[in-house]
Amino acid sequence: MNQLGTIIVSGSTEKVLRVWDPRTCAKLMKLKGHTDNVKALLLNRDGTQCLSGSSDGTIRLWSLGQQRCIATYRVHDEGVWALQVNDAFTHVYSGGRDRKIYCTDLRNPDIRVLICEEKAPILKMELDRSADPPPAIWVASTKSTVNKWTLKGIHNFRASGDYDNDCTNPITPLCTQPDQVIKGGASIIQCHILNDKRHILTKDTNNNVAYWDVLKACKVEDLGKVDFEDEIKKRFKMVYVPNWFSVDLKTGMLTITLDESDCFAAWVSAKDAGFSSPDGSDPKLNLGGLLLQALLEYWPRTHVNPMDEEENEVNHVNGEQESRVQKGNGYFQVPPHTPVIFGEAGGRTLFRLLCRDSGGETESMLLNETVPQWVIDITVDKNMPKFNKIPFYLQPHASSGAKTLKKDRLSASDMLQVRKVMEHVYEKIINLDNESQTTSSSNNEKSGEQEKEEDIAVLAEEKIELLCQDQSSICRVKDWKWRWVEKWWSCFKSRCIQGISSEEWLKMMFLHISLCLGHACMSGSGVSKSRPPGMGEERTDWIP
Repeated sequence: MNQLGTIIVSGSTEKVLRVWDPRTCAKLMKLKGHTDNVKALLLNRDGTQCLSGSSDGTIRLWSLGQQRCIATYRVHDEGVWALQVNDAFTHVYSGGRDRKIYCTDLRNPDIRVLICEEKAPILKMELDRSADPPPAIWVASTKSTVNKWTLKGIHNFRASGDYDNDCTNPITPLCTQPDQVIKGGASIIQCHILNDKRHILTKDTNNNVAYWDVLKACKVEDLGKVDFEDEIKKRFKMVYVPNWFSVDLKTGMLTITLDESDCFAAWVSAKDAGFSSPDGSDPKLNLGGLLLQALLEYWPRTHVNPMDEEENEVNHVNGEQESRVQKGNGYFQVPPHTPVIFGEAGGRTLFRLLCRDSGGETESMLLNETVPQWVIDITVDKNMPKFNKIPFYLQPHASSGAKTLKKDRLSASDMLQVRKVMEHVYEKIINLDNESQTTSSSNNEKSGEQEKEEDIAVLAEEKIELLCQDQSSICRVKDWKWRWVEKWWSCFKSRCIQGISSEEWLKMMFLHISLCLGHACMSGSGVSKSRPPGMGEERTDWIP
């Protein structure tokens, strides 16, 4: 907009300029000429001329009265992203992707001077207008610092000849060092998503490494100047979690993107996520769903406050009725200052706000118009996605010599943790077998009491080993998650268990897991004998 407020000019990825009259809200004209995104615009005081900078590398001067381009300046090797002009509208200062800042005489394009060269692409410039001509210019680039460059002596121009990008005779910059530097925070230049698909390691421009929690949208720990690759290896966990978000570092900060296609792919147990339930259960939690509910916790529409008297919990405190409103996901909160951006698939931003601001009247109204239905299903209607449950039976292996177990049908999600099966084998089968044995040994009694006090999960990891396809032992399984296929077998054998005699231990209990999918399980009919994808007949060491 010009200083008088009579003209507004807009430019975008459509490569055109649109001119508007803000007094009547009428579109006056459309100007074509650029071949790429329009990144910068300037108007003179009376709104008769306009300067535009584009990613096509050109600066164009437009006459709004004639509705056409009257001059094109080819000064930069790459895109022009920032423009400034003096009050007389006779000299333009330009910068962009090539990191160079030029001052060009609009009346004679051959007269130009290279002011300086930044260390990163230039995003924004601002002239110091305390005097005429301007004594300095402030420059912001993709780096976090803001530099002040002097313009003294800049108007002693020399004719530089026709500009044809001839690098054999480059122009010498007027300044080599900024007069003043405002240091900003270090920007993140490298990141690694750990295989738990919840934590991220980052490295910034100062070589500092940090540890982040995506689910809680916060930094967990500053690790300092440590080896990035060593830290990745140190924090590796034997666990499989599907990808449910993507990461971008264009802003110098972690930008996490949630997309409908894979946002709800990751399921973990509450125990594995470090959360506890009031009833002591270990429910399956969807990471994407939990994060969405936490981000929109302050949005009044997400608060559970049913009108039905049967569903509405009412507490009587001092004779007053208090309505209990459930906010967020019930497990954790994200920092209130966390920025949230709603955008289209193509990248266009629809609405941005801070988490805490979603409770405001205006923001709440805009959210009603912006939030997509798949997010509303999770945050407002509390309809968390469902995971598929697959039934199966757990039976002794033929070589174990153990008696046949009662055929209780078990079930699990399509992403089953082997650790859970190990715990089940230890707690429901091995421990039951131990309890049925009677012994007069006081040492055995003491060891049995000690085992009861220990954590079952730890004991299962120590005493259960996984075999595959009846072959030799694989490495001990800790937190591996395995994806179900049409049919696979795994066998577990008991390690030397404290309190069991060596003769009994030598028997080695083997267990066989048979998965009966779909109708085959319900009807008792045989399971398809086809092998898993990618497993040929000659392969006997296949691991899912």
